[in-house]
Amino acid sequence: MANYTAADIKALREKTGAGMLDVKKALDEANGDQQKAMEIIRVKGLKGVTKREGRATAEGLIAARVHEGVGYMVEVNSETDFVAKSDPFIAFGENVLEAAIAAGASTIEELQAASVDGKTVEELTTEAGALLGEKIVVRRVARLEGENVAVYLHKTSKDLPAQVGVLLAVEGKDTDNVAHDVAVHIAAMSPKYLDASSIPAEQVETEKRVARETAIAEGKPEQILDKIVEGRLKGFYKENTLLDQDFAKDTKKSVAQILDEAGAKATGFARFRVGA
Repeated sequence: MANYTAADIKALREKTGAGMLDVKKALDEANGDQQKAMEIIRVKGLKGVTKREGRATAEGLIAARVHEGVGYMVEVNSETDFVAKSDPFIAFGENVLEAAIAAGASTIEELQAASVDGKTVEELTTEAGALLGEKIVVRRVARLEGENVAVYLHKTSKDLPAQVGVLLAVEGKDTDNVAHDVAVHIAAMSPKYLDASSIPAEQVETEKRVARETAIAEGKPEQILDKIVEGRLKGFYKENTLLDQDFAKDTKKSVAQILDEAGAKATGFARFRVGA
């Protein structure tokens, strides 16, 4: 007779994020000893790391924080939402964020090399995959400086950790409320750039060329092509740049107008969505 209960199985699943069958096998092998069973799950997980290398990691979490005036944000991925909402995975995400802050990381290479308790993030990621029995990936990091940096984290499901995260840097006095509102807007409307000047020149030229070729294909007169291209380029800016977008809470005004009215100026932002 097994020397463990259903409550033991539940507790070990919550600690490890492992599947029920794997947990039961580990408890059987450990004769009900929770600590030994955790070690068994971890060892078996390490053996399976190479088998997981090609698997998709579309679930996960976003973690973010402002430290000494600088905003940091990381995305950590898992294979399933079951692991994404487990305590060990959430704790791992927080450790990765702490490593990013301690190292001042702004690139994934800097983050992977950052140290936590004597181990690099890359090493800890391998260990997390072994413990959780899934491919775990530290996908990206953002570092944002500014006069004031706001953080917004959004849960798409109450059962999951944050799936969308935003860092927004603003200048001005008493900007907390407007910064929060604009950060929420960024989370919902997913602008790609701060303003038109932030768009790479080659991207602008591509949009102009496509607009012109489309207008020609539509049979528009040659003499109005420039005006059509200009109008479509403005439409591109309005859709893709934060300051030109209609503000989500008041679509009669642009985000730039909302910031101006509050005496604030946006100087940069970062937006992550899990798997996107």
